[in-house]
Amino acid sequence: MTSFLLTTDEAAADAGGFDEILLWSGSSPRTTFIGPLDQHLSSFGPVRQENVDFARIALGVFAADRSVRRQGGGSDWNAREIDLTIEVGVPAAWTAQADQLSTAIGFLTGDRWTFRFMQAAPNPIDALPLKEPTPDRTVLLSGGADSAAGALIAALDLAPGATLQLVSHFSAPSISPFQRDLVRRIRALAPKRVIIHRRIALNRHSKRLDGTMFKREPSSRSRSLLFLALGLAAAERSGGPLFIPENGFASLNPPLGPERRGALSTHTTHPRFLTDLQELLASVGAHGLIENPFQTLTKGEMFSQVAERIGAAAASDYLSASNSCAHTDARFQGAPPGASCGVCFGCLVRRASFHAGGLADATDYLATDPGDRYADFVQQKSIVQAMFDFVADDPKPYVVMKMSLPESYPAGQALDLCRRGVAELRGFLS
Repeated sequence: MTSFLLTTDEAAADAGGFDEILLWSGSSPRTTFIGPLDQHLSSFGPVRQENVDFARIALGVFAADRSVRRQGGGSDWNAREIDLTIEVGVPAAWTAQADQLSTAIGFLTGDRWTFRFMQAAPNPIDALPLKEPTPDRTVLLSGGADSAAGALIAALDLAPGATLQLVSHFSAPSISPFQRDLVRRIRALAPKRVIIHRRIALNRHSKRLDGTMFKREPSSRSRSLLFLALGLAAAERSGGPLFIPENGFASLNPPLGPERRGALSTHTTHPRFLTDLQELLASVGAHGLIENPFQTLTKGEMFSQVAERIGAAAASDYLSASNSCAHTDARFQGAPPGASCGVCFGCLVRRASFHAGGLADATDYLATDPGDRYADFVQQKSIVQAMFDFVADDPKPYVVMKMSLPESYPAGQALDLCRRGVAELRGFLS
């Protein structure tokens, strides 16, 4: 068991009793976190306290997740026990839901979490209203192909003069240029809409408050929880839902084999997680409306929708400007920042989706480098053989029965979606 305290008070940060101390304070140079966003989310304007609390919880989970090394691999990777105490504005409300929160976050990361809550100091300054229009729709924009497709379709669905708020979070600097470029392209493809791009850089420092180094866990299964919390805080101003564009096949996260938990490193858009999270947030009084408009579609079907809206050539150009790669460390092998490996799960599903949609893929992949300069890196990251095994047969009903679907999601619908997703991959690999 590793115990953490996330505090917003510099004096409390010097107290003992915890294995690790995380200080989030915009006014202290000792803060544990990198980025201009403070612990009150002041740059978001007035935000419901419960949503500020949820952002603190998500940041604490993310930082703790990155600071405790996993043991083993395969089906044994989820053996960690983490005790997280967080200073929030309404501790009683969160304490009443602590068990439900532990269950939801445990489903997300595969770990055993214990949550405790303490009273945080109030914000001494009232947040000022933002001098910008209230958004008609708020969409997460990660820089990936799914979010790119969803953001563009959302913009095209809005009437001229309407306002679209795009929320981006990045902890790796190589991703930010993709996000900015996609926003530029959306403005060109959907003119006469007001596009607000809220970019948030927020990450944990490598060093503790005493100057020693945090342990570093390379996986980041909880990073998207922080993205979700920040998106909900931004959407709270309008009261409308937060749209999280993700193809339904990836959301279901079918395992590549019996020894694997899932093909992807996150369950953030899994139907069960979203259902449980929305119920939890409603219970504490936070704004928690979340919609995935592509829950029933494969990635290839999403790509086809983009092509139907703007034409095949424009869709190819636009979607190729996104980044779906799971690995941000290729730059250490001499590759350009933001390079795509072409052989991780995200890249392979992306390539299969271009193929399924009949679109040209203009992405530069390290795996198809003419000079074969990155062969060692590509071989290290490749899951191509596992993917061949994965698509050899259609998914069986027992795979769906293990997905912990909510009652509102028919198992037959999930099975059909998985089979369509596998068919897209098989068509590309063959």
